[in-house]
Amino acid sequence: MNTQPSPEVAVIKMYAAREEIYAREVQGRYASIRWACVWLTQIVFYGLPWLSWNGRQAVLFDLVARKFYLFGIVLWPQDFIYLAALLIICAYLLFLATAIAGRVWCGFACPQTVYTEIFMWIERQIEGSRSARMRLDRQPASVAKAARKVAKHAAWLAVALWTGFTFVGYFTPVRTLAHEVATLGLGPWEWFWVLFYAFATYGNAGWMREQVCKYMCPYARFQSSMFDKDTLIITYDQARGEPRGAIAKSAAAAAKPKQGDCIDCTMCVQVCPTGIDIRRGLQYECIGCAACVDACNSVMDKVGYERGLIRYSTDHAMQQGLSSAEIRRRALRPRVLVYLGVLLAIVTAFGLSLAMRTPLKMDVLRDRGAMGRELDGGVIENVYRLQIMNTSETAHRYRILVDGMPSVRLASADEVTLQGTETRSVPIRVQVDGGQGAKGSNRIHIALEAADGSGLKVREEAVFFVPR
Repeated sequence: MNTQPSPEVAVIKMYAAREEIYAREVQGRYASIRWACVWLTQIVFYGLPWLSWNGRQAVLFDLVARKFYLFGIVLWPQDFIYLAALLIICAYLLFLATAIAGRVWCGFACPQTVYTEIFMWIERQIEGSRSARMRLDRQPASVAKAARKVAKHAAWLAVALWTGFTFVGYFTPVRTLAHEVATLGLGPWEWFWVLFYAFATYGNAGWMREQVCKYMCPYARFQSSMFDKDTLIITYDQARGEPRGAIAKSAAAAAKPKQGDCIDCTMCVQVCPTGIDIRRGLQYECIGCAACVDACNSVMDKVGYERGLIRYSTDHAMQQGLSSAEIRRRALRPRVLVYLGVLLAIVTAFGLSLAMRTPLKMDVLRDRGAMGRELDGGVIENVYRLQIMNTSETAHRYRILVDGMPSVRLASADEVTLQGTETRSVPIRVQVDGGQGAKGSNRIHIALEAADGSGLKVREEAVFFVPR
């Protein structure tokens, strides 16, 4: 008979159940900066699609027409390299900002942070302060409670739907989109993307909030690779703050060993949108929003202590007691200089390439159905098709020129006019006299030259075939 005890079964939870976080509203320097970022980003996001430029939407990614409009610049599929360069510039800006100031992007300008701030503001306006929201959630079901909850979610959904509509307005002309919404004439894909983006905004900012930052955002996981001991992070001055405890209010309590400046009010925890205690040290859940800094500074002001118990600082500064001037000096370290140098090089190359870009493109396609034909009098003729793109928004008239062989000439119309952002296929016939050129393939050049004084010109190589 087996008398050995059965092994215990351990259940390991890979995902902790969410505990509701009731973040307290905070006032201060960093809260003002955060709200300035909210206003700036949302004015740009919601307002940009309604701006007009040259009689059309200023910023429009027209996937159907395969044209990307960025104010005075029109990009085509052939210009995809410029969009890739923009993404690379944004990535290096993020790397540079992270190396200098940690997760400053997450704390102040990330869409998740911005919309969470907006949704939390709506929640406070409808349900009240932190304590009022906690009391409301503990109350039994009632008409008054349901009314507040319905009003809050209705406001959230309104913001989310407007956000989804605006997002789609970057890909479909927003005025056309508004008319289609008003007449319920949206296409299936437009409905899908408006509702999808609205659902994502409503779910992420209204329900998931800190869960997105803690479990879904990959940046929280690899950001540490861009940190070093001179990166600015939110820090708690443990040497100054510990041992923590309430302020002594009696002679007996005052006679006890001296306490640190932290009065253990937990305000830093109550204002944290991810619910962490910064006094435990840097944690990957910290998004660097500095709400705890504002809260702690306000408490220090009230009790008459020096500000900065919780502050932006670096590991080196905390360990070695560096001054603010020394922190700023060490900000220009090799890692930062490398990021800055690469970023400046990419921006310079991008700007020069865009400035020198010729708003005229041409592809030469030879008619492969006839390699070359002999006409009366021994004249040899080849047929080509010119695929011409006027990438500017101004109409131009162009002359078609050919050279590269003796007696080579154009036997078709030698001028073409293209409207702004027009693409046209133009057939041309090129001839040479009999006996000119070698049998087989000969190199010629076909050029387009502006006839309106704009100075635009492109020149492409082609093959002229002489029958053997």
